[in-house]
Amino acid sequence: MTFRTSSEAETIALGAQLGKKLKLGSVVSLRGSLGVGKTVFAKGIAEALGITEAIVSPTFTLIQEYEGTFDLYHMDLYRIDSSEEFELIGGDEYLYGRGITLIEWSEKIQDILPQETIYVTINLDDDGSRLITIEGIAL
Repeated sequence: MTFRTSSEAETIALGAQLGKKLKLGSVVSLRGSLGVGKTVFAKGIAEALGITEAIVSPTFTLIQEYEGTFDLYHMDLYRIDSSEEFELIGGDEYLYGRGITLIEWSEKIQDILPQETIYVTINLDDDGSRLITIEGIAL
């Protein structure tokens, strides 16, 4: 399904809509170019999980952990080069059942993502709106 959002608030609301559908062990791949709104979408998922802490991009820390209805593990793999490097830092442990895992730049570890991964692709349209495609779950 593809959705169009025209503001940060709409993108957060769509993320929250998805967040309400997630269950323990869900893995969500957030894809799109730099600055397109992946972390904004993640804020909505966090909101749905009852997380009140500010959600920030984990570009330099690689993984941010938050406590909510379920634990949320927000990863940014921009600085990772391969699945092997991801596994060396222990990232693969977050892929199976300890909470909800959001992964920005997950294409770098495509070969080890669980089969049930939910894919969210965000693209910037010419008019400044976001086209957000969600695959692997119905909203």
